[in-house]
Amino acid sequence: MKHKLLWSFLAWGLWGGAVLAAPTQPCRIAGFATEVQCGRIQRPLNPAQPKGAMVDIHFVVVPAAARNKLSDAVLLLAGGPGQSAIDVAAGVMPMIGRLNNRRDLVFIDQRGTGRSAPLLCADESKLPLQENFNTARQVQRLRACMDDLRQLPHGKNGGLRFYTTPIAMQDMEAVRGHLGVSQWNLVGASYGTRAALEYMRQFPSKVRRAVLDGVAPPDMQLPVSTQQDGSAALESLLKAYAVQEVWADVQKRLPLVVTVQNPSTGKPEKIEITEPILRQMVRLPLYVPALASGLPVALRAAKEGDFTPLVGLAGALGGGQKKSGKMAMGMHFSVVCAEDMNPANHTHNANTVPPEPLYRAVCQFWERGAVDSAFYTIPPAQSPTLILSGGADPVTPPRHGERVQKALGAKAQHIVVPAAGHGVMGIGCVRDTVQRFIQADPTEALPQSAPCANTIPRPVAFGG
Repeated sequence: MKHKLLWSFLAWGLWGGAVLAAPTQPCRIAGFATEVQCGRIQRPLNPAQPKGAMVDIHFVVVPAAARNKLSDAVLLLAGGPGQSAIDVAAGVMPMIGRLNNRRDLVFIDQRGTGRSAPLLCADESKLPLQENFNTARQVQRLRACMDDLRQLPHGKNGGLRFYTTPIAMQDMEAVRGHLGVSQWNLVGASYGTRAALEYMRQFPSKVRRAVLDGVAPPDMQLPVSTQQDGSAALESLLKAYAVQEVWADVQKRLPLVVTVQNPSTGKPEKIEITEPILRQMVRLPLYVPALASGLPVALRAAKEGDFTPLVGLAGALGGGQKKSGKMAMGMHFSVVCAEDMNPANHTHNANTVPPEPLYRAVCQFWERGAVDSAFYTIPPAQSPTLILSGGADPVTPPRHGERVQKALGAKAQHIVVPAAGHGVMGIGCVRDTVQRFIQADPTEALPQSAPCANTIPRPVAFGG
């Protein structure tokens, strides 16, 4: 999840220990043609020490267009973990913008991301390819990053332990109270679905509707599941495009030292292709079927010794880790090491598959927060919940959505788009379904339909 794949306000005495910052002010955010409202509050870094170190939680509100707006705002919970909700706000407006007529849209930078006490590591976009794919070197850089983060005001004295999902959702509740929002309409994508489920667990009465797009349950054990689900998605693609033999032939040639063009710098570089590196290269394009359709031609080129197309596809989705808006990798590992690598997290995966080597190594030294066992439970939903899955998703496939739907019970519905990848809310009829679901009267919220779900074809392989 390095390459991919969603905030807080509070009044002292009302929500448990925050100092109110300046009121919201008109501001400009990249991608918005008009002004929006920006604000921040202070929250205790450690909830058990309300008078201790504080962190600023930043948020953006896109005010409802209508004067007679509704009190239930829409809250976007970003993915990663490590993605800034404010940075992706403009990009998701086409998906949820219609809801902005009578509802405020709220984007909160979860603690550790964006503008909210960010835990950023160095820009890796210009590193040589061999450095980017070398696990041992990645571990060294992440250890150095952790050492740097521990010098920050919000990282000192074990501060990296307080960026877990349960604590972050208490921040979200504080924002709701401060803004006077009666209930949230939660919209979570990828890791944002885990955040949404945790908010629903802690504050069920404060949720009017919830949309979970690409479900990452709390017991998912990300570094294990991504290997299992990624392998299944790859096998499905190889079969669909009839390139199983090509894949086998490429594997037989490994290890292999080749010269490729670095897609970030345009310069030729030598890189040793091993089987783990090959699997890293093909994993990222699988997130997006349109990119995955280029894998057959890229694999055929690799069979002939040209790995540049494969390297290009691998970099098309992730890119570098620039401080200007990519994943906050410090927050990413604070969450994953505390929640997914927690020995108590064994309710679903039986540890028959070891976690990815990078996570095994990093989580041995990364500061790990405490997560209560209740975090891994999913109580029955008290409000209508719409679950969305892409059948070709390599990281949050339908099997996770199925489990979550069963746990949430009668108030949850699961819609699968068989040919879609990671995240389906951008698909036209699915977007319309989400909007109908949130806008519907209580008796009409469920069931919903997505007419296009079963008619969308897998993209034709590039080059025929």
